Amino acid sequence: MRAIRVAPAALLGATALTLLTPAVQAVAGGTNTSFDPTVAPSVVAPGGTVTLGSGGCTGNTTVTSGVFGTTVIPSGSTSATATVDAAARRGAVYAVTFVCGSTGASRSVSLTITSGATATPTTAPTSSSTSIAPPGGVTGGLGGSIGTMDATSIAAGTGLVLAAGAGAVYFVRRRTAGRQH
Repeated sequence: MRAIRVAPAALLGATALTLLTPAVQAVAGGTNTSFDPTVAPSVVAPGGTVTLGSGGCTGNTTVTSGVFGTTVIPSGSTSATATVDAAARRGAVYAVTFVCGSTGASRSVSLTITSGATATPTTAPTSSSTSIAPPGGVTGGLGGSIGTMDATSIAAGTGLVLAAGAGAVYFVRRRTAGRQH
């Protein structure tokens, strides 16, 4: 019988969390779609060159990856090039992270290293070459629905969880106080 009376408090907390999450993301900039960076080609041989596109960022764009050094796309330019490490693991998929300096938005794009041998490892595949499918099929996950964590999102989420917990404790305490003999 006690669990039935605690259920409304838990339901109230879950409802508040569900309803307020989109508002928190909108305030924190989670709906910014104008920043859409690119990596071309998305499949490259070790030692190859890729073109990094800033995708709508008006300020400097900082690009990092585990397969090449940090690259900065200047605010007046729309792209830059980077050379993939010759020792990159074949068949691996690396995350390329773009951070727009003017908005602070962060996006990740996948870069696949070819698993087959190439005759010229220092150049990127041309458009006339046959395309190589990424090994292992589709990579599952959140699909880019989550950018980086920022202080506003963390604080809002923590506040919502604490409010739900405090509401549950309040109702349980109130229930037990009324039953004292």
